[in-house]
Amino acid sequence: MLPDVAPGVRRNLPPTAHLRVFSPLRAFDDTDQLLIREQEPASRMSYEITARRALLTRVTRDVTDPFPHETLERYRVLHHPTEEGTGTFYCPEQLPLRAGMAAGLLEDELPFALMDAVIPATAAEAHSERLQEHGMWLDDEPLFTRDATWGIPLSWFATIHEDDPHEVDDHDGVLTSVRLRVPVVLAVERTARAVAIVARAAEELPLLDQLSELNEWLQRFHPDSILEMDYGPMAQTVWPDETPSDLREGLDALDEGDLLSAAAAHHRISRRWHTVRLLGRAS
Repeated sequence: MLPDVAPGVRRNLPPTAHLRVFSPLRAFDDTDQLLIREQEPASRMSYEITARRALLTRVTRDVTDPFPHETLERYRVLHHPTEEGTGTFYCPEQLPLRAGMAAGLLEDELPFALMDAVIPATAAEAHSERLQEHGMWLDDEPLFTRDATWGIPLSWFATIHEDDPHEVDDHDGVLTSVRLRVPVVLAVERTARAVAIVARAAEELPLLDQLSELNEWLQRFHPDSILEMDYGPMAQTVWPDETPSDLREGLDALDEGDLLSAAAAHHRISRRWHTVRLLGRAS
């Protein structure tokens, strides 16, 4: 196995959580299926170590260019129990596309001079050309991965329960991630219920739009897909995490008109993630 990046280096990388969809092989077209079959087999831990090392390489280049230069799609592989036994599911990395979209969002937030220092225009133009040349722009295919840095959107917790199947990763005694998994059809049911409750009881909350958009996104995938919520390094701060149960209690309280209990549940969630937010501001 490849050596992981040093713990001190890991601490200096922004902690990022991921919401990923893994789909069965039959959900992909012939081209993608061929790429999947040709990919070198690797354990999940080896894959994540390789991904972290690649990220470190990008952010420490001599020339400022944070974009990935790879043009061949890679797939995370998940082995998950099904009614027929253990099934194999795949999540395309879509890294060049996601990097381009993230840069576009950053461009809307930063002044030009600062943006050019972080992501030079020449690097952005070269990346856009690679995307066009290799056909990596999305058509009707959804993004299989969502990312969140220095926090996890509250809407994500509507998809999972604390007792869902999960996997804990630690490296030399350091918790590097916790990943919870749930069938997409069940995640859709859970988010649909949350949407209905918030729409009835508190439609003015921004959470309603976030839940609705998340539910629509989940419905775009093959019904036999698996949703995975990956805490990433934030697991060190919050795991074991009661946010999913607190959110359910808050939604149940809203549904019953018990605003005091709903506010108490929200306060518990905010207090739990306060440390993560402080670390983000200090970074």
